[in-house]
Amino acid sequence: MLEALLKTLSFGGPVIWVLLLFSIIALTVSLLKAFQFWSLREKQKAIAEQAVNYFADAEPVNALALVKGSSAPRLQLIEQALQLIATDNLDAEALYKELMRRARQVVSGLASYLRVLEVIATLAPLLGLLGTVLGMIEAFQAMEAAGSEVNPAVLSGGIWVALLTTAVGLAVAIPVSMIHSWFERRVEFQAGLIQNDLEHLLSLHTAKNAGQPSAKTRLKLA
Repeated sequence: MLEALLKTLSFGGPVIWVLLLFSIIALTVSLLKAFQFWSLREKQKAIAEQAVNYFADAEPVNALALVKGSSAPRLQLIEQALQLIATDNLDAEALYKELMRRARQVVSGLASYLRVLEVIATLAPLLGLLGTVLGMIEAFQAMEAAGSEVNPAVLSGGIWVALLTTAVGLAVAIPVSMIHSWFERRVEFQAGLIQNDLEHLLSLHTAKNAGQPSAKTRLKLA
């Protein structure tokens, strides 16, 4: 069965092999990103909430101990935020800018390689269409060369071979586009959680410095 499939695909010419290369790259990137997001599993959500609540309860030492040394980007940012707050070397505005700068770096890392999937999803159907156009040109050139003795079977055979590249291009582009959209949504979701964590910590810190009774304020993070 595999041999028959490869034989059929070989009719599509070099465009088919480029599309197959695209599919291998897309699969590799998808597996890498899936593993990355799998590591951001639900457990860190509870830890992040608990750390913020410790800080809200005026227990920054416990909050820092909970997230210290974590490999999860969200928890690393909470750790960095707690450390910056503890040093008290920055005013509220400077602290906010510094934390947002670090958050952007983390989000940029989460979005890494998604551009590759986007490019493949865009180019695959265009390459498939290019292969079809080239195949149709060859089919009509063969028909012209045959003159009055043209065989309809030869023409139809050339057309289906030409259309094969479009089908393969769409078969690559559609799932890659769906996967890319899903990963983008995950990045946006994680970015929202990170921003929520940092802004909550900053609001608690600002309220504390202003002498407002915020120690028991608890916010259930999304």
